[in-house]
Amino acid sequence: MTLEAVVRAQVGQLALDVELTVAPGEVLAVLGPNGAGKTSLLKALCGLLPLAGGHVLLDGTPLDDPGAGVFVRPEQRPVGVVFQDYLLFPHLTALENVAFGLRARGTAAGAARKRAGEWLERVGLADHAGHRPRQLSGGQQQRVALARTMATDPRLLLLDEPLAALDAATRRTTRRDLRQQLAGFDGMRLLVTHDPVDAYTLADRVAVLDGGQVVQTGTIAAVTAHPRSRFVAELVGTNLLQGVCTEGVVRLANGAAVVVADPPAGDVFAAVRPSAVSLSRSAPSTDASVRNVWPAIVADLDRLGDRVRVLLEGEVPLTAEITAAALEALALRPGDAVHAAVKATEIDVYPA
Repeated sequence: MTLEAVVRAQVGQLALDVELTVAPGEVLAVLGPNGAGKTSLLKALCGLLPLAGGHVLLDGTPLDDPGAGVFVRPEQRPVGVVFQDYLLFPHLTALENVAFGLRARGTAAGAARKRAGEWLERVGLADHAGHRPRQLSGGQQQRVALARTMATDPRLLLLDEPLAALDAATRRTTRRDLRQQLAGFDGMRLLVTHDPVDAYTLADRVAVLDGGQVVQTGTIAAVTAHPRSRFVAELVGTNLLQGVCTEGVVRLANGAAVVVADPPAGDVFAAVRPSAVSLSRSAPSTDASVRNVWPAIVADLDRLGDRVRVLLEGEVPLTAEITAAALEALALRPGDAVHAAVKATEIDVYPA
């Protein structure tokens, strides 16, 4: 039994058209730029955004199927949501916050408090049962929100940027705790995140959304090895070009030519590591091993310790990574003209 979702909905100017499946015990991370449709997808799965088309099936039971006239209200779905800002009631204790979800579903007060106490113990907060949210750290609030959701025994758990509100140090420890807590949940889990570390640490597979559609899916290793969108390329810190390859030359949409080695023919992606891009003030001397030389303008400089990322504008837009010593030797400033060179063998080409 799985989550099977075909989500079609119009959200403002965004046409959401997403198909995905999640198996029991699996964590699917959903990545994508702002405005890609990630939050809208979660809203559709939990019933806050009715579908215009498609369906949502959970363990074979339809939760939303406009074609069949089926729509299960949010409070009646076996779906739990941990929101980015946790949405804890400030006037209730941790115990009362966890019990609230059960009480809202009709559980008697005594039974709800008993189960809430059990869940607080499971997330390591039994000693904080009487504390209100303002008396808890960000990581502790996140665990209370998770306990409140898990106490209702959902079959589908939705986590909307659950670590985004935490500082870097707290995020590391909370990420580790969250991984342990999710390991004991045999339902389906869907995690929305902007952080690739969350995906590496917590997810079995990733789905990349862009413009309301899934543009890439697979394991995090497979997705990052061959990015198919600029968003993923930026996540992994590489340059991504797209064009049509004929006889060893990739022609970009603007007509620029990129010479590559042993490529497939047809529509392709070409990935170039920033460290493979060399820079010079003047055109380099003819070298058979360097098949690509393009004029460019330095648009920006970003220092990362003893490395510097140089954003280049030109017919072939690239980011180069050079040493701080190389930057000083070249005396580069934004607006300077340079030449970028890349060996054909340093370009990874794969079908689009």
